[in-house]
Amino acid sequence: MKKLFSVQKKPVRRLFTASLFVLLVLLFSTTGRVEAERYDVPHNRKISDILPADQIKGEHYKIHKEVVFKGYMDTFKVDSDYSAFEVTGDGALRKLLKEIHAITILKQIGKTEAFTEALADAAKKPFQFAGNLITKPVETVSSVPKGVASIFEGAYAGVTTKSQAGEDSQAESLLLSKYKREYAYNLGVDVYSSNAALQAELDRIGWAAAVGSLSFSAATAPIGGGVGMAVSYTGLAQDVNNYLKDQPPSKIRSDAKKKLAEMGVSEELVKDFLENPNYTPRHTTVIVANLMKLEGAEGRDAFIKYSLSATDEESANFIQNVAETIRGYHESVSPIKEIMMHSNLILARSKEDTVLIPFPLDYGIWTENIEKLINDIVNTNKKEIGADVKIDLWVTGTVSPLARKNLEELGVQVAEKVYERTDFVDFASPIKEKSDDQNNMNKED
Repeated sequence: MKKLFSVQKKPVRRLFTASLFVLLVLLFSTTGRVEAERYDVPHNRKISDILPADQIKGEHYKIHKEVVFKGYMDTFKVDSDYSAFEVTGDGALRKLLKEIHAITILKQIGKTEAFTEALADAAKKPFQFAGNLITKPVETVSSVPKGVASIFEGAYAGVTTKSQAGEDSQAESLLLSKYKREYAYNLGVDVYSSNAALQAELDRIGWAAAVGSLSFSAATAPIGGGVGMAVSYTGLAQDVNNYLKDQPPSKIRSDAKKKLAEMGVSEELVKDFLENPNYTPRHTTVIVANLMKLEGAEGRDAFIKYSLSATDEESANFIQNVAETIRGYHESVSPIKEIMMHSNLILARSKEDTVLIPFPLDYGIWTENIEKLINDIVNTNKKEIGADVKIDLWVTGTVSPLARKNLEELGVQVAEKVYERTDFVDFASPIKEKSDDQNNMNKED
């Protein structure tokens, strides 16, 4: 019996040991899974998750399938007939696609008879003028008849003012910039863009317009249906684009200085803002125009101080979008009475004491740092305003399901794709390029 008993005991021990091992594995794997589900894991996305199929590939471009995700923003790689591009931000991508379309049109203009005639017309004029324009701009401008000289007046004022990113050289600005602004406006693109391929074409066609009198309508007449831009601006965005077309950089800086002073921004802050090398005249115009719309709001100087943190084009675009987000909320939800800083983040407070978090991200995920930041914002404003304070988070993109769930549990209401509610100058729909067959059909129609 003892022998029989001892033989039976070993399998029981083994069974218990195996069961304990399985239990521990299940316990630790479940704990790890629960911990992993507490936060999102950053990951790259597919372009098909962001744009519809007809915008991923055009006649002259193709966007890479994988979109690199970093810091709540998407980075896109785009191959085109003109150059390879890499841009960060959904708004920057939409802007780039419009620029690729514009490059196509400008190249077509360069092949037209009107362009050839403009060059021939320029060749008949004294070359000395063009040469002196580069070497002796003051004497050259003073020798031009007064009627023509008026064209240069605003541009020449910029010679004595520190320039911003994207501006033409002093000599170029005397003659070229006016025509580049006109062509850029008609093509729906940013004349101060960092897109080198676009700038090269604007320069080429702009000189033909400036020296050879190549008008936009005459230049595009032989091209046909593909010229018309499928971008329609409304409200403030249209006003901004009209202003950028008509005013040289020097006037933009002068106007900005005056308007910011009226908002109570100190002269020193204004100077630092206007001399930040990461802002173009367009950034300046958009930011100031949106702050002007917040009439009566306090803390606009805090926004300008915050704007000094721009260290590159990407951050300059982000800060511009923050200004547009606040103004959009001000006009469509509740007037803003105050702008304030919180942990290096801009917040706005409405007249109804709702707190707005303007965060123009592409894709918001739930991380440990975001959890701490949002908790801090919520707790701080509960103490200052009241336990029932309402907090709105406005994003230009979307947030993950986990982020939305946790935000709503903390009492933060999320509004996604807010560019659909209000004007953002860079978030107009991308151009859908037309094939030659489509253009021919349009002509027949």
